[in-house]
Amino acid sequence: MREISVEIIMNAVERLCIDSNYYLPDDVKKALQDAVAKEESPLGREALQDILKNQEIARSKQVPICQDTGLAVIFIEIGQDVRLIGGDINEAINEGVRRGYKAGYLRKSCVDEPFLSRKNTGDNTPAIIHTSIVKGDRVRIIMAPKGGGSENMSALAMLKPSDGIGGIKRFVLDTVDKAGPNPCPPIIVGVGIGGTMEKAALISKKALLRTVGEHSSDPQTAELERELLEEINDLGIGPQGFGGRITALAVHIETFPAHIASLPVAVNIQCHAARHKEAVI
Repeated sequence: MREISVEIIMNAVERLCIDSNYYLPDDVKKALQDAVAKEESPLGREALQDILKNQEIARSKQVPICQDTGLAVIFIEIGQDVRLIGGDINEAINEGVRRGYKAGYLRKSCVDEPFLSRKNTGDNTPAIIHTSIVKGDRVRIIMAPKGGGSENMSALAMLKPSDGIGGIKRFVLDTVDKAGPNPCPPIIVGVGIGGTMEKAALISKKALLRTVGEHSSDPQTAELERELLEEINDLGIGPQGFGGRITALAVHIETFPAHIASLPVAVNIQCHAARHKEAVI
Protein backbone atom coordinates (compact mmCIF):
# COMPACT_ATOMS: atom_id res chain seq x y z
CA MET A 1 0.00 0.00 0.00
CA ARG A 2 1.45 3.37 -1.07
CA GLU A 3 0.57 6.48 0.93
CA ILE A 4 0.00 9.76 -0.91
CA SER A 5 -0.73 13.02 0.86
CA VAL A 6 -3.69 14.96 -0.49
CA GLU A 7 -1.47 18.06 -0.25
CA ILE A 8 0.56 16.69 -3.18
CA ILE A 9 -2.66 16.33 -5.15
CA MET A 10 -3.70 19.88 -4.21
CA ASN A 11 -0.39 21.27 -5.47
CA ALA A 12 -0.67 19.30 -8.71
CA VAL A 13 -4.20 20.60 -9.32
CA GLU A 14 -3.05 24.18 -8.73
CA ARG A 15 -0.34 23.81 -11.38
CA LEU A 16 -2.63 22.03 -13.83
CA CYS A 17 -5.23 24.82 -13.61
CA ILE A 18 -2.63 27.31 -14.82
CA ASP A 19 -0.84 25.14 -17.38
CA SER A 20 -4.06 23.92 -19.02
CA ASN A 21 -5.23 27.50 -19.55
CA TYR A 22 -1.87 28.85 -20.77
CA TYR A 23 -0.59 26.08 -23.03
CA LEU A 24 -2.53 24.46 -25.87
CA PRO A 25 -1.69 20.73 -26.17
CA ASP A 26 0.75 19.89 -28.98
CA ASP A 27 -1.70 17.55 -30.73
CA VAL A 28 -4.31 20.32 -30.94
CA LYS A 29 -1.71 22.78 -32.24
CA LYS A 30 -0.62 20.32 -34.95
CA ALA A 31 -4.23 19.68 -35.97
CA LEU A 32 -4.76 23.42 -36.37
CA GLN A 33 -1.57 23.75 -38.43
CA ASP A 34 -2.70 20.89 -40.67
CA ALA A 35 -6.10 22.56 -41.01
CA VAL A 36 -4.51 25.70 -42.48
CA ALA A 37 -3.22 23.64 -45.40
CA LYS A 38 -6.62 21.98 -45.95
CA GLU A 39 -8.82 25.06 -45.62
CA GLU A 40 -10.03 26.34 -48.99
CA SER A 41 -11.55 29.61 -47.78
CA PRO A 42 -9.11 32.58 -47.55
CA LEU A 43 -11.09 33.99 -44.62
CA GLY A 44 -11.11 30.57 -42.98
CA ARG A 45 -7.32 30.26 -43.34
CA GLU A 46 -6.89 33.73 -41.85
CA ALA A 47 -9.04 32.74 -38.86
CA LEU A 48 -6.96 29.59 -38.31
CA GLN A 49 -3.73 31.57 -38.52
CA ASP A 50 -5.09 34.03 -35.94
CA ILE A 51 -5.97 31.11 -33.65
CA LEU A 52 -2.42 29.78 -33.93
CA LYS A 53 -0.98 33.24 -33.31
CA ASN A 54 -3.22 33.63 -30.25
CA GLN A 55 -2.05 30.37 -28.66
CA GLU A 56 1.58 31.31 -29.26
CA ILE A 57 1.06 34.66 -27.53
CA ALA A 58 -0.56 32.84 -24.60
CA ARG A 59 2.36 30.40 -24.42
CA SER A 60 5.12 33.03 -24.64
CA LYS A 61 3.53 35.63 -22.37
CA GLN A 62 1.99 33.05 -20.00
CA VAL A 63 -1.55 34.35 -20.19
CA PRO A 64 -4.83 32.48 -20.77
CA ILE A 65 -5.53 31.22 -24.30
CA CYS A 66 -9.12 32.42 -23.88
CA GLN A 67 -10.82 34.84 -21.51
CA ASP A 68 -13.28 32.06 -20.64
CA THR A 69 -11.06 29.90 -18.45
CA GLY A 70 -13.95 27.54 -17.84
CA LEU A 71 -15.37 25.50 -15.05
CA ALA A 72 -12.72 23.23 -13.52
CA VAL A 73 -13.52 19.74 -14.79
CA ILE A 74 -11.22 17.12 -13.25
CA PHE A 75 -10.90 13.42 -13.94
CA ILE A 76 -8.97 11.65 -11.21
CA GLU A 77 -7.96 7.98 -11.32
CA ILE A 78 -6.91 6.54 -7.95
CA GLY A 79 -4.97 3.31 -7.83
CA GLN A 80 -6.57 0.70 -5.57
CA ASP A 81 -3.20 0.26 -3.85
CA VAL A 82 -3.09 3.92 -2.81
CA ARG A 83 -3.96 5.17 0.67
CA LEU A 84 -4.74 8.87 0.71
CA ILE A 85 -3.61 10.67 3.85
CA GLY A 86 -3.74 14.18 5.26
CA GLY A 87 -7.36 15.11 4.67
CA ASP A 88 -10.30 14.94 2.28
CA ILE A 89 -9.36 14.56 -1.38
CA ASN A 90 -12.31 16.58 -2.67
CA GLU A 91 -11.44 19.47 -0.37
CA ALA A 92 -7.81 19.23 -1.53
CA ILE A 93 -8.84 19.35 -5.20
CA ASN A 94 -11.07 22.36 -4.62
CA GLU A 95 -8.32 24.14 -2.72
CA GLY A 96 -5.99 23.45 -5.64
CA VAL A 97 -8.52 24.99 -8.02
CA ARG A 98 -8.99 27.95 -5.69
CA ARG A 99 -5.25 28.61 -5.57
CA GLY A 100 -4.63 27.93 -9.25
CA TYR A 101 -7.30 30.29 -10.50
CA LYS A 102 -6.04 33.01 -8.17
CA ALA A 103 -2.32 32.56 -8.89
CA GLY A 104 -2.88 32.28 -12.65
CA TYR A 105 -5.19 35.32 -12.84
CA LEU A 106 -7.84 33.09 -14.36
CA ARG A 107 -11.45 34.20 -14.68
CA LYS A 108 -13.78 32.83 -12.04
CA SER A 109 -16.85 31.59 -13.88
CA CYS A 110 -18.70 29.49 -11.30
CA VAL A 111 -22.03 30.75 -9.95
CA ASP A 112 -24.00 29.35 -7.04
CA GLU A 113 -27.79 28.83 -7.09
CA PRO A 114 -27.81 28.47 -10.90
CA PHE A 115 -31.48 29.35 -11.44
CA LEU A 116 -31.85 31.83 -8.56
CA SER A 117 -29.29 34.43 -7.45
CA ARG A 118 -26.46 33.17 -9.71
CA LYS A 119 -23.93 34.68 -7.33
CA ASN A 120 -20.32 34.10 -8.33
CA THR A 121 -18.57 31.79 -5.85
CA GLY A 122 -15.48 34.00 -6.24
CA ASP A 123 -12.87 31.25 -6.63
CA ASN A 124 -14.18 28.98 -9.42
CA THR A 125 -15.12 26.23 -6.99
CA PRO A 126 -16.65 23.77 -6.62
CA ALA A 127 -14.86 21.78 -9.29
CA ILE A 128 -16.62 19.11 -11.36
CA ILE A 129 -14.83 15.98 -10.11
CA HIS A 130 -15.07 12.56 -11.77
CA THR A 131 -13.36 9.90 -9.64
CA SER A 132 -12.57 6.33 -10.65
CA ILE A 133 -10.69 3.50 -8.95
CA VAL A 134 -8.11 1.73 -11.12
CA LYS A 135 -5.36 -0.84 -10.71
CA GLY A 136 -1.97 0.16 -9.33
CA ASP A 137 -0.46 2.56 -6.82
CA ARG A 138 -0.60 5.83 -8.74
CA VAL A 139 -2.94 8.79 -8.93
CA ARG A 140 -3.61 10.31 -12.35
CA ILE A 141 -5.16 13.77 -12.54
CA ILE A 142 -6.55 15.23 -15.77
CA MET A 143 -7.57 18.88 -15.72
CA ALA A 144 -9.92 19.84 -18.56
CA PRO A 145 -11.37 23.35 -18.08
CA LYS A 146 -14.58 23.72 -20.08
CA GLY A 147 -15.86 27.06 -21.32
CA GLY A 148 -19.52 27.99 -21.55
CA GLY A 149 -19.63 28.69 -25.28
CA SER A 150 -18.91 25.13 -26.35
CA GLU A 151 -20.59 23.40 -23.40
CA ASN A 152 -23.83 25.27 -24.10
CA MET A 153 -23.92 23.79 -27.61
CA SER A 154 -23.72 20.21 -26.34
CA ALA A 155 -26.78 17.95 -26.35
CA LEU A 156 -28.17 14.56 -25.37
CA ALA A 157 -30.88 12.42 -26.95
CA MET A 158 -32.56 9.20 -25.89
CA LEU A 159 -32.94 7.59 -29.31
CA LYS A 160 -34.83 4.41 -30.07
CA PRO A 161 -32.70 1.37 -30.89
CA SER A 162 -34.44 1.25 -34.26
CA ASP A 163 -32.98 4.69 -35.08
CA GLY A 164 -29.65 2.96 -35.55
CA ILE A 165 -26.56 4.53 -37.11
CA GLY A 166 -28.68 6.80 -39.30
CA GLY A 167 -30.38 8.29 -36.26
CA ILE A 168 -27.06 8.79 -34.49
CA LYS A 169 -25.60 10.59 -37.51
CA ARG A 170 -28.66 12.82 -37.89
CA PHE A 171 -28.55 13.82 -34.23
CA VAL A 172 -24.80 14.60 -34.26
CA LEU A 173 -25.00 16.58 -37.50
CA ASP A 174 -28.09 18.47 -36.35
CA THR A 175 -26.39 19.36 -33.06
CA VAL A 176 -23.30 20.72 -34.83
CA ASP A 177 -25.37 22.54 -37.46
CA LYS A 178 -27.51 24.25 -34.81
CA ALA A 179 -24.37 25.22 -32.89
CA GLY A 180 -23.04 27.08 -35.92
CA PRO A 181 -20.33 29.60 -34.96
CA ASN A 182 -21.25 29.66 -31.26
CA PRO A 183 -18.69 27.10 -29.98
CA CYS A 184 -15.79 28.87 -31.75
CA PRO A 185 -14.96 26.34 -34.48
CA PRO A 186 -12.99 24.46 -35.57
CA ILE A 187 -14.38 22.17 -32.92
CA ILE A 188 -13.68 18.71 -31.59
CA VAL A 189 -16.82 16.61 -31.30
CA GLY A 190 -17.02 14.09 -28.48
CA VAL A 191 -19.80 11.51 -28.88
CA GLY A 192 -20.95 9.06 -26.22
CA ILE A 193 -23.17 6.18 -27.34
CA GLY A 194 -24.81 3.73 -24.96
CA GLY A 195 -25.02 3.22 -21.23
CA THR A 196 -27.62 5.37 -19.53
CA MET A 197 -28.38 9.07 -19.84
CA GLU A 198 -25.58 10.13 -17.49
CA LYS A 199 -23.09 7.54 -18.77
CA ALA A 200 -23.47 8.70 -22.36
CA ALA A 201 -22.84 12.29 -21.28
CA LEU A 202 -19.77 11.31 -19.26
CA ILE A 203 -18.11 9.25 -21.98
CA SER A 204 -18.80 11.97 -24.56
CA LYS A 205 -16.75 14.36 -22.42
CA LYS A 206 -14.02 11.77 -21.86
CA ALA A 207 -13.85 11.31 -25.63
CA LEU A 208 -12.55 14.87 -25.87
CA LEU A 209 -9.42 13.86 -23.93
CA ARG A 210 -8.23 11.55 -26.70
CA THR A 211 -5.32 12.69 -28.88
CA VAL A 212 -6.85 14.72 -31.71
CA GLY A 213 -7.56 12.50 -34.69
CA GLU A 214 -6.79 9.25 -32.89
CA HIS A 215 -9.53 6.90 -34.03
CA SER A 216 -11.40 4.32 -32.00
CA SER A 217 -9.80 0.89 -31.78
CA ASP A 218 -13.10 -0.59 -33.01
CA PRO A 219 -13.12 -0.54 -36.86
CA GLN A 220 -16.86 0.19 -37.19
CA THR A 221 -16.72 3.00 -34.66
CA ALA A 222 -13.62 4.42 -36.37
CA GLU A 223 -15.45 4.38 -39.70
CA LEU A 224 -18.37 6.26 -38.15
CA GLU A 225 -15.91 8.85 -36.81
CA ARG A 226 -14.50 9.38 -40.30
CA GLU A 227 -17.93 9.62 -41.89
CA LEU A 228 -19.18 12.12 -39.33
CA LEU A 229 -16.07 14.30 -39.63
CA GLU A 230 -16.48 14.47 -43.41
CA GLU A 231 -20.18 15.29 -43.19
CA ILE A 232 -19.65 17.90 -40.46
CA ASN A 233 -17.02 19.61 -42.61
CA ASP A 234 -19.46 19.55 -45.52
CA LEU A 235 -21.79 21.80 -43.50
CA GLY A 236 -19.67 24.81 -44.50
CA ILE A 237 -19.65 26.52 -41.09
CA GLY A 238 -15.87 26.85 -41.21
CA PRO A 239 -13.31 28.37 -38.82
CA GLN A 240 -14.97 30.79 -36.40
CA GLY A 241 -18.15 30.44 -38.46
CA PHE A 242 -16.77 32.44 -41.42
CA GLY A 243 -17.39 29.59 -43.85
CA GLY A 244 -15.02 26.98 -45.21
CA ARG A 245 -14.08 23.31 -45.07
CA ILE A 246 -12.72 22.97 -41.54
CA THR A 247 -15.64 23.10 -39.11
CA ALA A 248 -14.25 20.24 -36.99
CA LEU A 249 -10.75 18.93 -36.35
CA ALA A 250 -11.92 15.52 -35.18
CA VAL A 251 -14.85 13.37 -34.09
CA HIS A 252 -14.14 11.04 -31.18
CA ILE A 253 -16.70 8.37 -30.26
CA GLU A 254 -16.81 6.31 -27.06
CA THR A 255 -19.35 3.53 -26.57
CA PHE A 256 -20.77 1.52 -23.66
CA PRO A 257 -23.27 -1.37 -23.46
CA ALA A 258 -26.88 -0.19 -23.26
CA HIS A 259 -30.31 -1.45 -22.16
CA ILE A 260 -32.22 -3.42 -24.79
CA ALA A 261 -34.80 -0.61 -24.99
CA SER A 262 -32.36 2.32 -25.10
CA LEU A 263 -29.93 4.11 -27.40
CA PRO A 264 -28.62 7.16 -25.49
CA VAL A 265 -26.42 9.50 -27.53
CA ALA A 266 -24.58 12.52 -26.12
CA VAL A 267 -22.64 15.13 -28.07
CA ASN A 268 -20.09 17.16 -26.14
CA ILE A 269 -18.64 19.95 -28.26
CA GLN A 270 -15.20 21.40 -27.56
CA CYS A 271 -13.97 24.68 -29.00
CA HIS A 272 -10.63 25.04 -30.79
CA ALA A 273 -9.04 25.79 -27.40
CA ALA A 274 -9.16 22.11 -26.46
CA ARG A 275 -7.40 22.53 -23.13
CA HIS A 276 -6.33 19.64 -20.95
CA LYS A 277 -3.25 18.75 -18.92
CA GLU A 278 -2.46 15.81 -16.71
CA ALA A 279 -0.16 14.73 -13.93
CA VAL A 280 0.66 11.30 -12.54
CA ILE A 281 1.66 11.00 -8.89
